Amino acid sequence: MDLRKLTIFAAVARHASFTRAAEELHMAQPAVSIAVRKLEQELDLLLFHRQDKGIALTAEGRALLRHTGRILDSVRDARLEMDELRGLRKGEVRIGIPSMLGSYYFPEILMAFKQRYPDLNLSVQEAGTRDIQRLIDSGELDMGIIVRDQLPEDLDARLFLRAEMVACVPLDHPFATSNRVSFDAFFAEQLVLFKEGYFHREFIDRLAQRSGNQLQLAFETNLIPLIRSIVRKGFGITTFLRMVVDDDPHLQACSFAEPVWLDLCIAWKRGAYLSHADRRFVAFLLEHAPEDVESSSS
Repeated sequence: MDLRKLTIFAAVARHASFTRAAEELHMAQPAVSIAVRKLEQELDLLLFHRQDKGIALTAEGRALLRHTGRILDSVRDARLEMDELRGLRKGEVRIGIPSMLGSYYFPEILMAFKQRYPDLNLSVQEAGTRDIQRLIDSGELDMGIIVRDQLPEDLDARLFLRAEMVACVPLDHPFATSNRVSFDAFFAEQLVLFKEGYFHREFIDRLAQRSGNQLQLAFETNLIPLIRSIVRKGFGITTFLRMVVDDDPHLQACSFAEPVWLDLCIAWKRGAYLSHADRRFVAFLLEHAPEDVESSSS
């Protein structure tokens, strides 16, 4: 087995498609198919079920994929560390951030980090929790921001922020004059929510299940300005982190009767090599964490 064939195999498995793997790898589709076939011949095993409607890993293919992920991760980490030791890299931080935090918490943090470390490159990708986890797992991101109670076992993390999730309503809504909003009252309203896969939506879904309520879904969108506009005009209500509502004179933040707090972490693949740039970013983020947050490994 060589690394090239394993890389091609992993791409085909990830996309469940020879064509999409070829596009990702900038190869001709027949060359991808030949490489996988040669790997199967070397192992004397069938790695994919080839069907008219697509392909799927065999049991042997799934077993190889587990090893392939570890092998490719180790090779990437080794190359990164050797490059750093040779001084070939200025350094890059590749991080995934949910849109709510990307818009209302991280701009100042990112600009301050860039000011302190002007030679380090920042690559920021806005994504939902599930996509961030997937991109970290595939090696496309080094780190990501994830709610602590959603952390999978294969990620290490450090807590950097504790934020309250609140109901968000227009100023003329009955909730606007209430000190607290019950879960039952909130879920009786028409809701404007993020699409599935974002921590905002994951939070609402779990809250509804825990309180025995059904969602009254009016709109689904991941665009924060659009959500704010819909709520301002009275077509539904939503939840936001309090920091999103505090600067809007046309919206009111209402705590829940049982206040809801989210512990937000910066996370990376467990056991993976963190570059000097990544370690500097983690240290910088923790340095700027609120004083009441005790940073600790999850």
